[in-house]
Amino acid sequence: MPCMAGEVLLEVRSPAAWVTIDRPERRNALSAAVIDGLLEALRGAAGHQDVRVVVVTGAGDAAFCAGGDIGGFGEDTAESAPAAIVRLLDALWHHPQPTLARVNGTALGGGFGLMLACDLAVAAGDVKVGMPEINLGLWPHVITAVVQRTVPRRLALELMLTGRRVDADEALRWGLVNRVVPRADLEATVGELVEAIASKSPAIVRLGKRSFQGAEDRTFGPALQHLKEMLAANLEEPDLAEGVGAFLEKRPPQWKSR
Repeated sequence: MPCMAGEVLLEVRSPAAWVTIDRPERRNALSAAVIDGLLEALRGAAGHQDVRVVVVTGAGDAAFCAGGDIGGFGEDTAESAPAAIVRLLDALWHHPQPTLARVNGTALGGGFGLMLACDLAVAAGDVKVGMPEINLGLWPHVITAVVQRTVPRRLALELMLTGRRVDADEALRWGLVNRVVPRADLEATVGELVEAIASKSPAIVRLGKRSFQGAEDRTFGPALQHLKEMLAANLEEPDLAEGVGAFLEKRPPQWKSR
């Protein structure tokens, strides 16, 4: 059962935590309250011992997240919309567990950034994604950080400059999502990917994500040094010995870490 109320739901379905933006009437747009709820849910998932993957999605079938809610950051809000979205993208990008976007509908603007900030994405075949901010006289400044790390340069600039939306098949060709499936298969496909990740060593998955992101955030030389240090840490992990032993003995591994 969901363990949060309001516009963001956190539901632990071991081995995954499902984080759902529950504002279908507003196309799951990002308000101050939604961002606070997402941050709280991400913290809750990180501290739950049964969670191996965090699935992020939107309620309903129309929208994954339609971007920022222009009216959702009033004068009584303690934080500006850009600052709040920065905190959200950073928390999602650096979350200790793998994150998976279940793209159930349109992902636009900040919602597109939310999708890209997840480590993996599975999309229904009828969705469209993009950055239409230019049509409003706005540039998608904040989400550029995740766009540049995920979208090929020429495509990124085309989408930013024209506001063009791409369908799911084109998003798959460009690597913006990992899989595109019929809507009826979305839940099962997400579940299969969750189970595949959850079957691996939790300690090595967490270490591997830190290794990958640490290299990504450094220039070439420092990245190599960082990766050398991560390898040294990996070699000290008990799950390495268990994995090698299981392989040699032709049996499933029994991971020691949680």
